[in-house]
Amino acid sequence: MRILEPGPLATIQDLGRRGYRDRGVPLSGAMDQTALRVANGLVGNAPQAAGIEITAGGFRAELTGEVRFAVTGPEMEIRVNQEAIPPWTTCTASGGDILTVGLAKQGLRAYLALSGGIDVPPVMGSRSTYLRGGFGGFRGRALMKGDILAIARTPGPPFPMRRAPSSLIPPYSEHPKLRVVLGPQDDYITPDGLALFLGAEYAVTARCDRMGILLEGPRIAHRFGADIISDGTLPGAVQVPGNGQPALLGADCQTTGGYVKVATVISSDLPLVAQIVPGGTVSFETVTLLQAREITLKREYQLRSFHAAGSHST
Repeated sequence: MRILEPGPLATIQDLGRRGYRDRGVPLSGAMDQTALRVANGLVGNAPQAAGIEITAGGFRAELTGEVRFAVTGPEMEIRVNQEAIPPWTTCTASGGDILTVGLAKQGLRAYLALSGGIDVPPVMGSRSTYLRGGFGGFRGRALMKGDILAIARTPGPPFPMRRAPSSLIPPYSEHPKLRVVLGPQDDYITPDGLALFLGAEYAVTARCDRMGILLEGPRIAHRFGADIISDGTLPGAVQVPGNGQPALLGADCQTTGGYVKVATVISSDLPLVAQIVPGGTVSFETVTLLQAREITLKREYQLRSFHAAGSHST
């Protein structure tokens, strides 16, 4: 694949760099892991194969050989040459074809998987790009015009055209309600502050990227101040710094932090976080740890069954 136009930001991502957070290395990986996993399943890849995370569209590339591909994410215009291509579907292209991923009509990030996966050297067990650290992915940076990406292997045996079931497509929205487990420092927030956090809508500001999303709305009051002895953070954590405005952490978030964390978004709702755009709003509702586990196990079963069905059909 030869990159003709990368758009505002396109990076190579897989499911993340696990096992190094104790050394200060962020997880990274796809912000919307459900979209990437399903895209990989549609083309016969393992769930952890590397694909391309396309932020805000504007992506064009020339396919230099025959390949299966799939594009997932919120609704967007996808074309091979001049032919419109449906998202969340197995597609094929030949050498010389031009793939275009246009602006998302809702949401922010699309995911492109190619049969075999993007072939770049793994760093600490992952092919994900960590932009702030300058490593992983393609030379540790965002994709640029003229980059040529290798595919890990040529297409294998005949593979069925598949459409992802609607049950696997996250309920993307410009105004998502995110399910959270309270804590670990919700007791540092006043009762009124906690009621505001759970009852109000918060606007998404322009300060949002793969590291985190700053929100704006009713001020959340602290009982004992905003600072704590630094402890671990993870994607989905909701910090509340001294200004009382929540910050929602993303895939490239720091590994430790010294602000109160009022709650953590459950993993099954992180795909909705990935598609938050400035000008939208978010709200929060609580679930118990047991409920979060049940939701996660159900989604994991669905995803694994989808991959298993594809591998059996080959």
